[in-house]
Amino acid sequence: MHENPAAAPRPQGSFNHVEHWVFDLDNTLYPPACDLFSQVDRRMCDFIMNYLKLDEEEARRVQKHYYVEHGTTLSGLMSVHGMTPGDFLDYVHDIDVSGVPANLTLGEAIARLPGRKVIFTNGSLAHAENVARQLGIDHHFDAMFDIATTRYEPKPRRAAYDRFIEASGVEPARAAMFEDIARNLVVPHELGMTTVWVKPPHPAPDAPRHQKLSAEGAEDGHVHHVTDDLTIFLERLLAEKA
Repeated sequence: MHENPAAAPRPQGSFNHVEHWVFDLDNTLYPPACDLFSQVDRRMCDFIMNYLKLDEEEARRVQKHYYVEHGTTLSGLMSVHGMTPGDFLDYVHDIDVSGVPANLTLGEAIARLPGRKVIFTNGSLAHAENVARQLGIDHHFDAMFDIATTRYEPKPRRAAYDRFIEASGVEPARAAMFEDIARNLVVPHELGMTTVWVKPPHPAPDAPRHQKLSAEGAEDGHVHHVTDDLTIFLERLLAEKA
C-alpha cells in the first residue's frame, strides 16, 4: 500500500471506520491498459463533428477543452450548446468491452470489504453495468450511480457529490472513495471520506493538459492513499484488517 506522505497522518486516512466503499468505474476498476477510452474518445469526437458541424481537428479541440474546463465533455456540450444528454451517452458508450479481462480476484476482494459497495461514475448506468459485467464483478456491488443520478452535474463539482449522497444514502464520514482522477477526490476529502487515488501511468512531460489532468493536485492533502493496482491495494488492506 502506497501512501501520500503529506496526507498519511490525517485521521480521515484510516479505513477502520469505513462501511461505505465508493468506486469510480473507468480506469479505476480496470486498468488504463484495457484502452476502452480510446473507443469512447473516438465516438465523442465523431458525435461532436456531427452535432456541431465541425471538422475533425476542431471537434477534437472542443472535446478536450470542454473536458478540462467543465469536468466532462458532456457537461460542456450541455452548458454551452444546450444539448440534451441522452443521445450523446448512448452513442459514446456503444463500445466493445471484450478486451477487458475478467478480474475475479478483484471481485473477491470487493466482496470481502465490510459494508456497502457502490459504483459512482460520470458515465452512464448502461456503461457501468456493461463494464462491471465484463469484469465479472457486477454482482458484488449493491448499487451503481451514474451521471443521470447527479442530474448531469459531473465530478468534481460539489453538486455531483451532494446528489450522489442523497441518492445513495452513503455516509461520507464512514466512506472511502477510489478514483483515478485526483481532483475528483477534493470534495470527498472535504466531506470526510477516506480517499484513494488509483494512479494511472505517468504521461509524457510534453503531453497536452487533458492527458495530465488525472494527476493534477495529487500531492495535495486531499489524497490519503495512492496505488497503481487496486486489486493489490484491497488485498493488503484486507490483510491488515484481518
